[in-house]
Amino acid sequence: MTKQIGIWIDTKKAKIVTLSGTQKSLKTIDSDIETRERFAGESKQFGRFGDQYHDQERAKAQKIKNQAKDFFNTIKKEIAGCESIVIFGPANMKHELEKEIKGDHMLSSKLKAVVTTDSMTDNQTTAWVTDYFKNPN
Repeated sequence: MTKQIGIWIDTKKAKIVTLSGTQKSLKTIDSDIETRERFAGESKQFGRFGDQYHDQERAKAQKIKNQAKDFFNTIKKEIAGCESIVIFGPANMKHELEKEIKGDHMLSSKLKAVVTTDSMTDNQTTAWVTDYFKNPN
């Protein structure tokens, strides 16, 4: 039985729709990505240590990158064993997930498309994936 998966993704969460025969399921995975985190003592844009300046932007960017990598790994574990994948959503995260999937030799051949869509309810998400796999472009 074929297992087709659609992933709606943005920075806050991913909705994974699984179609297997006549069965449909939806699972939501929340991300731990903190895009607007404030560090203690962040009143200045830099810290001064003698003649050196310490900027916290690099540390923040690295932390967000690591959180996104963990989020993508969780998604990849959920979609293992499928026959085809479509990624869609409103944000840039769909392209980041596309890069991760293309870097995985087990999943790269299964990726069919990356599509830009608006935010959707759970029912709209399930219907979109169902329609996509009934009428592939």
